[in-house]
Amino acid sequence: MNLQVVFCNHQTASLSVRERLAFSSADHLSRAYAELRQRFPQCEFVIISTCNRVEIYTAHDVPGSGPELRQLAQFLSEFHDVPLDDFYSDLEEKSGADAVRHLLEVASSIDSMVLGETQIVNQVKNAYDVAARATACGLLTNTLFQRALAVSGRVRTETRLSEGRISIASVAVIDFGKSIFDSFDDKTVLVIGAGEMGEETLRYLKTEGVKRILVCNRNPERAMRLAHEFGGIARDWNTLDECLCEADVIVSTTGADRPIVDVPRFQTIRKRTGARPVFVLDLGAPRDFDPAVGKIDDGVFLYDIDDLEATCQRNRQNRAHEIEVARKIIEEETSRFVHDLNHKSTGPIIKQLREQWQGVSQQELELLFRKLSHLGETDRQAIERTVDRIVNKLLYPPLEALRDESREGTPHGLLDAIKRLFGI
Repeated sequence: MNLQVVFCNHQTASLSVRERLAFSSADHLSRAYAELRQRFPQCEFVIISTCNRVEIYTAHDVPGSGPELRQLAQFLSEFHDVPLDDFYSDLEEKSGADAVRHLLEVASSIDSMVLGETQIVNQVKNAYDVAARATACGLLTNTLFQRALAVSGRVRTETRLSEGRISIASVAVIDFGKSIFDSFDDKTVLVIGAGEMGEETLRYLKTEGVKRILVCNRNPERAMRLAHEFGGIARDWNTLDECLCEADVIVSTTGADRPIVDVPRFQTIRKRTGARPVFVLDLGAPRDFDPAVGKIDDGVFLYDIDDLEATCQRNRQNRAHEIEVARKIIEEETSRFVHDLNHKSTGPIIKQLREQWQGVSQQELELLFRKLSHLGETDRQAIERTVDRIVNKLLYPPLEALRDESREGTPHGLLDAIKRLFGI
């Protein structure tokens, strides 16, 4: 089987590029899977789309049936109506063991902006679940993603990557929020949206002493549930402007496909609130706030995902030793996965080939022994051992070639050639 991942490199691609390629809802993903299956009917797919990454994993067992980088780029361009030239240079492709290693690094948060964050493993699991519900998964992607989730748990257990400030929310509140406010216990917090990231941010702000919480969401039931969980107040979506006026801290993570707060709208809010400080943490992908909102006046402190990168890089440097330990685990698990996968692919062929040759040699030995019936048991055993050695020596070159090529991936060319040559 062939495994591949094509992803938008979050270290080189701007947030605007990533957000234009993001799959912002389950319905969006469902339509994407339907189109991918139509274009590549013999492939398996899993898409991971978060505030910081867009990745498409593909797997197929028929050589030549899988999409090439250019074809997946064309799909992204047409599906999102984004010109190919706007993002093609930001795409990367990995295959075989490199693709396996990449997913293990993602699931273990080695590849995250916030090193050791725990949210990414939930995002990987959710992405896998959505793909499974869309019947886009198959044998290899099921096995791969289940292994990735298990490896993530092993990294958390055997390293100290998850100690300290590890979530995007905690880094944002401590490193950005506390540069604006000395404390949060007298501040009103508004959460726009009620997703997992909003919950995580609220959970962290509660530990910082926040008492008054407003939750505004298009879905009233979700707003009520989140507000009830954290002792907050659910507000109707139509009152968003009133909520914006009341808030000192705004955490927005709606998953909308375009900014919900533009400059004119927030200028109107600021006329009502005056120039008092307001901390806006835009964790949406695409953005929920127009970036220009942060330039309306000196009291608006707007931060988005890209603003976290410098802080997260310091986090990474401080945990260099833990990264090394985690990478050793990931390398070990990558090798194990590839070995297991290739063994499943080459094992049956090797077994058939051995059985075929051993069957032929046994038939010939029986014919020989009938002609040489005077031979004693010792002589017969000596002849059998000699024939076994000849068979093993003749089998060694093709089997060793299979093993060598399988270290880098399933050796489809050799497997097909051996099948044809030996009639398997």
